[in-house]
Amino acid sequence: MSQWFLSYNGQQQGPFSLAEAQEQVRQNSGGFAWREGFPDWLPVGQIAELAPPSAVLAPPPSPAPGGGRLQCDEIDFTIYGTEMQFVEIELDPGESAIAEAGAMMYKESSIAMESVFGDGSRQESGGLMGKLLGAGKRLVTGESLFMTVFTHHGQGKARVAFGAPYPGNIIPVSLAHQGGTLICQKDAFLCAARGVSVGIHLQKKILTGLFGGEGFIMQKLEGDGMAFLHAGGTIIERELRAGEELHVDTGCIVAYEPQVQFDIQQAGSIKTALFGGEGLFFARLQGPGKIWLQSLPFSRLAGRMLQAAPQRGGSKGEGSLLGGLGNLLNGDND
Repeated sequence: MSQWFLSYNGQQQGPFSLAEAQEQVRQNSGGFAWREGFPDWLPVGQIAELAPPSAVLAPPPSPAPGGGRLQCDEIDFTIYGTEMQFVEIELDPGESAIAEAGAMMYKESSIAMESVFGDGSRQESGGLMGKLLGAGKRLVTGESLFMTVFTHHGQGKARVAFGAPYPGNIIPVSLAHQGGTLICQKDAFLCAARGVSVGIHLQKKILTGLFGGEGFIMQKLEGDGMAFLHAGGTIIERELRAGEELHVDTGCIVAYEPQVQFDIQQAGSIKTALFGGEGLFFARLQGPGKIWLQSLPFSRLAGRMLQAAPQRGGSKGEGSLLGGLGNLLNGDND
C-alpha cells in the first residue's frame, strides 16, 4: 500500500495511509501531496485518489454579508510590448479594475475613474475604520494613501490600459490559482481586478527583515481575481519542490507563494562577502511553492544610472578618445 505525505505551509506530514490522507485532506484541502510514483508534489485538489469515497460535489458557501471570502471581478486582459510592456484590461458593464495612482496609460470614455482612500477592495466597505485601516497598510508599504478605481458604466465592453513604470515585464497572476494569497516586493503591484486586497506582510525574523532586501514589510495580495505585477529585466517563474532550496540575490525576488520559506544566509566567507560584489547576505528560498524572480532590480538600475551621471563623476565622453573635446565638436555642451 502506498504511503502518502502531505505538506501544509511548508511543513511536511506523514506518512499516511490512503484513508488517513483522505481524512487530512477533508479537514484541510489547501496543501500538497506526494506518494511513490509521483514525479513531484501536487496540489491535493488535483489528486482524485484523495477525494473521500462519499464526497459529494457542492457549490462553495455563499459569502457572508459584509465579509467572508472575497469575490473579485472577472476581467479579460492582453499584455502588449516586450521591454516596456503595458496591460490592457477589458471590462464588462459594472466591472472595475484598481491600480496605483499614475499607472493609467489610456481608457475609453465609458470608463469612469475615481480616487479612493485605501486599496479599493470590498474588504473596506465596512465604514470609516475599514478605509482607514486599508490606507494605513498602504502608507506603511511606502505607497500612496489613495488608489484609483476604473469602473465601466456604459454598454458592451470597454478597455483601460496600465503601463510599466520602468523597463521590465508585467506578470499576470491568478490569485485563485495561488491559494488566494501572494507575497511580493513593496513596489511590484501594478493593477488588479476590483476585490483584490493589497495589504502588508511582516517579516517575523529580525535578520531577514534587516538584510532581506525588502525590509520587514512586503506587500500581500489577497483575493480570487487577477493581479498584475511589474518587475525589471527578464522574469523567471519557478516551482520549488518540497525541501528544494534556491539561493537568490535579495533584490531579485519579485514574489512567492506564502508556503515558501524565506530566510537569509551569509554569502560565504568574510572575504567573499566584502569583495565578491554580491553583498553580505543572499536570500534562501525553500519549497514547496512557486516563486518569481527578476534579472534587473530597479535599485540596481538606478545605482548604475547614478554612477554614470556627470554630476557624480561619470564620463560624458562615452569612451571616446576625444572625450570632452568631442563633446565640444558635436555640440554636447550640457
